[in-house]
Amino acid sequence: MSADISCSPEAGLKAVPKMDMEDQWDVITKEELLQIQEEMEKSPDKGLAKINEYLEKQNNTPLNIAITGESGSGKSTFINAFRGINDSDEGAAPTGPVETTVVVESYPHPNHPNVTLWDLPGVGTPNFPADEYLEKVGFERFDFFIIIAAFRFKENDVKLALEIKRMGKKFYFLRSKIDSDISNEERRKKNFNRQKTLDDIRENCIQGLRDQGIDDPQVFLVSSFELHQFDFHLLEETLERELPAHKRNAFLYALPNISKEIIKKKKEAYQAQIKYHAAVSSVGAAVPVPGLSTAVDLALVVGVVTQYVNGFGLDKESLERLSVSSGVPYSELVSVMTSKLGGTTITPELIKKVLSQLALEAVLMVAEEVSRFFLFIGIPVAMCLSGYATSRILNFFLDQVAEDAQRVFEKAVEKNSEV
Repeated sequence: MSADISCSPEAGLKAVPKMDMEDQWDVITKEELLQIQEEMEKSPDKGLAKINEYLEKQNNTPLNIAITGESGSGKSTFINAFRGINDSDEGAAPTGPVETTVVVESYPHPNHPNVTLWDLPGVGTPNFPADEYLEKVGFERFDFFIIIAAFRFKENDVKLALEIKRMGKKFYFLRSKIDSDISNEERRKKNFNRQKTLDDIRENCIQGLRDQGIDDPQVFLVSSFELHQFDFHLLEETLERELPAHKRNAFLYALPNISKEIIKKKKEAYQAQIKYHAAVSSVGAAVPVPGLSTAVDLALVVGVVTQYVNGFGLDKESLERLSVSSGVPYSELVSVMTSKLGGTTITPELIKKVLSQLALEAVLMVAEEVSRFFLFIGIPVAMCLSGYATSRILNFFLDQVAEDAQRVFEKAVEKNSEV
């Protein structure tokens, strides 16, 4: 996808990429879009400030996810798996067979610190009695609750869910350790049927919740050690559908790459922002100083491509953690990436090296500088060329990073799971 560029000699400093709301993952409101367009018409600087304000808000939208359940239910392991880290890593939520959470603990995502998972003590413990639980854990700060059980949901879980509902927030039941249940059943039964076992577990949980007063409960079966299996994708789709629009991308970017569909959605979300980056580039090109826009664009591209690499979990730290959890050597994960952008620091030199392979972008950059010497038509044309080139370049890098993320995902799961 590339920005739709509209420019003419008469357009002057208003020659910027057109922006619309057709993209599925563009969560900008109509009011925000109108404000950007109005500011653009007043002056490029004001328009630039508005665009940067929007992009900053998108990248720093806070999302607070509460995880609760009885001791031994697998809360901490789920928190670590969602954050893409291993139980033994620095900063991991402590795990164990006994209650390890005695106070409310926050665990920010390592690549997206605006997304925080909160490990809550089990409801009904001495310091957190059921009737005071929500007040004591700080109910208002959380966007939604995930209630985890390793076997069946109990009375305190149901009380908590009903109180959360009464107070107007969402909750989701997650039945953990499904991989262990499946393995145990397979060993016990001659005529083992995997799907029937999963259906029986789900129905047993649903019926138990109905018997305790929960209408039409949804129960998601999950293994924290194999998030790409079972119902995690259904949980992801449900949250994506039910979260407020301005929280949706924050949630999506923080998700581990455990399916081709998640990688595709991340790409679409990043793609929806490219027109705004292109507009920033166009405004930079309006300043009639040879070389300035190219410098601005290069810094912009470095920053955005770094977001792509971190968002798809291709930074060195994320790849090292994936190597440990998947059992695939780090060198093998790196070897399947063709862009050479993963596992390294994104620098202007690296960007220029990759761009040297793209004749079209090089021509556009040169044309932008040449066009500045035509005082009356040069600046509008330079703005159009700058915005268009930036859009093409970012789409190219996004394609490369998303394709690498797909290859790394397939490599990580090919040994022991179906993709």
